[in-house]
This record gives sequence, structure tokens and C-alpha cells, in this order.
Amino acid sequence: MAGAVTRAPDNIAMTVPTEKQIAIIGAGPSGLAGARCLDRLGIPFQGFEGHTDVGGLWNIENPRSTVYDSAHLISSKRMTEFTEFPMPEHVADYPGHAALLQYFRDFAEHFDLKRHFRFGTLVRRIEPLSERPDTLWRVTFDAGSGPETADFKGVIVANGTLSEPNMPRFAGRFDGELLHTSDYKHADQLRGKRVLIVGAGNSGCDIAVDAVHHAKYVDISVRRGYYFVPKYVFGRPADTVGGRIRLPPWLKQRLDARILRWFTGDPVRFGFPKPAYRMYESHPVVNSLILHHLGHGDLHVRPDIERFEGRTVHFKDGSQREYDMVMAATGYKLHYPFLKADWLNWQGPAPRIYLNIFAPHYRRLAVLGMVEAAGLGWQGRYEQAELVARYFKALDSAQDKAKAFETRIRGPLPDLSGGYRYLKLDRMAYYVHRETYRQAVREATASLA
Repeated sequence: MAGAVTRAPDNIAMTVPTEKQIAIIGAGPSGLAGARCLDRLGIPFQGFEGHTDVGGLWNIENPRSTVYDSAHLISSKRMTEFTEFPMPEHVADYPGHAALLQYFRDFAEHFDLKRHFRFGTLVRRIEPLSERPDTLWRVTFDAGSGPETADFKGVIVANGTLSEPNMPRFAGRFDGELLHTSDYKHADQLRGKRVLIVGAGNSGCDIAVDAVHHAKYVDISVRRGYYFVPKYVFGRPADTVGGRIRLPPWLKQRLDARILRWFTGDPVRFGFPKPAYRMYESHPVVNSLILHHLGHGDLHVRPDIERFEGRTVHFKDGSQREYDMVMAATGYKLHYPFLKADWLNWQGPAPRIYLNIFAPHYRRLAVLGMVEAAGLGWQGRYEQAELVARYFKALDSAQDKAKAFETRIRGPLPDLSGGYRYLKLDRMAYYVHRETYRQAVREATASLA
């Protein structure tokens, strides 16, 4: 394919041709982890970020960001931070988005990563130049003055998993405001309104709690039960308590569900359906304030929606109520619009790739951050990045190890469930068991050392 520009962008001082560089898409947590690990191993790379700064979704000024004013971590800082760059002591146990953005800025500055990125540059298309496993990749990008292209040795996709809203279809027509949580930024949007939140995931519960203080009234519509985990247990962040003893999944599920009831009670009392699954088979909701406000009558649980009619919402139990705003807290879809799905072996709602990272055919096409697990944190993503960097290095300097690893990439794929039977939901399609996953990634990295 002729006509490619093979120089580095003008604002990046590079002496290495792009054909010998790796392209990283995104400067959020996973993209920064990828940049740090490639830099550590001396692998030339160039990053592309659509916004003008680092931080990804945690940068609320980023047009693709889906965080809101009240957004905080649901895992504690010590279980989330990069190990080699701890968060300062003065940062709260569960920091908000502003503190996290500063953390990523500090991380990028400390390791001098920003000089590798071209900011304000959208990647429009990525395509292989041939069907060979070691093909070059043509990247088409746009910094505002029209598309440019450059050919790269490989590509790391790290543009995040929480930017493409999963908006359900509802029967009937709603005449009020129909939004997704991605449209929510601040509580003033709720002021004085009759609000229905659809879905009780972590964002939905956060926004329902906001609405308690600003809306005329607020309800939350659910179709299934949830396990609610408090943020603090015995005065400590809940995710730092216990976990030292490994138990069989069935026993851990039984014991932890019983302990959880001691702290939160039974959500069925407040109108939630009883979960038709066992604990840890879906992502837990880390929010005890929702139960606090339900117990005080500040909001109410409603069943699944049957249909809209003007501003009336009809529920499947035959009840109905008037609302000014319906907000869908229904999560996000994986979205890599610049890549053909086949190149990532996309099956159903998500790619089927080795360790949720490596494409089965192309050697230098990898994805960072396409993984969910309770408590995996950014260190789990960093370990992904370290594995990618080790493999890319081995392709050039340790071919025997790289060939052995390539055999593993082609399959069969390992079981990363840890023995848990995850719900068959789209958002659970790339869910893993934290300890099982991290051990698999670390062993793979060790095989390339």
C-alpha cells in the first residue's frame, strides 16, 4: 500500500522510524502502563491520545470521559495504585476523579512519558499491511488538520472499555429526559426533578444517592438482585480486610455472603429481588449508602420497566409513576471502532484472545485494559503491559521463547474463572478471577524473562 507517511509526528523528537516503533492508542491508566513498560525495556514507541492530556476517563474534561462530579474509586487506593508509584499518604482511601487525574499526571511526569504521546490526535483506523503474523500496521490519525498515516511495527490498543454507552430500547415513548449515565456530570441536572434510575450497578447507585439530595423524588428500577459491599469494615477499607486464606469458591461464596449480611443486612428487605446467583458470580456493588437511604425512605426500588407512556413509566408488576427524567445505568459496550473485529477474534460481546490481551494471528497486536475483576486494580493492568513488553522484546531478541509463547497464544485459552460461574452478561464476557488471572499473567511473563 503506497503513500504512507513513515516519519514521527513533528511534535515528538524521534530518531527511530515508525516502522521500528510500537503505536499505543490511549493515555489513560492502561496506556500509561503500556508506555512505562515499553520504555523500561527500551522498546521505541509512540502514543496517540484524542484528548489534550493524560487520564482517560478519569479526566472529566475529556469529551470521552464518563465520570461525574461525585465519582470515586470503588476499590481502595492501596489495592488500585501502581506498585512502583504509590499514591501519597494524604490522598483519601477512596479518591475522587480530581485526585486520580493528578495521580496520572504525576505518574506520567515522574517517568517522562508525555513526550512519547501525540495529544489532541484521534486514531481513525488501524489496519495490517499484509496477512503475515509479523506484518506492519498502518495507523491513520487526525490532529485536526486532516488525516495522516504512518506504518508501525505493532499496535497496543488501550483506549478503555467504559466510553461506549449500552443504551437499552424501551417500549413506548418517554416525553421527559431519557439519558444514559454517560450523560451525567453533576447533581444540578437532577435538581427538582422526578427521577428514575434504571439499573443498580455502581454508577446507578452513586447517582441515585446524588438524586436523594437534589431531586423531587427518586426511584431505582431493577430486574435482578445484587450483593452490596460496604466500603469500610472494622474501620478499614473493605478490600484490605481478609483474603489471606485461599478457600474453595463454594466455601468462600457461602462464608462471605453470610459475613456480608452481618454488615449490610438483607437487601430484599428494601425491595430488591433476591439474587438468583451466588456471590462473586457478578460484579458486586460497593455502596452501602444506597441501603442507608432506602432504609430512611429517601428512595424506593421499582421492578423492571414494561413501557413508557408520555411521562408515565409502567412497571412489570402493574404499578406506574410519573417521572421527568429516566437515566439508564446500563453500562458500556466494548468499542474499538478503528479495528476490524475479526482481527481480535471477536465472538459475541467481546474478543476471545489469550489472557484478554493477545490476538491469535498477529504477533504485535495487543489489547490492554480489556479485563474486569474485583480488586484487579491498575497494577493488574500494569502486569498486562509488562507481559506485552516482554513478548515484543522476545520477538526481537529471544526467538525461541517467543515461539513457545506464540504457541500458547494460539490456544487453547486457559480457564481464568477461578472456579466461579459468572453470569452470562455482556459485561461479564471478559471478567476474570483476580488471583487466577494475575498468576497466569505473571507466569507468562516469567516464561519470557
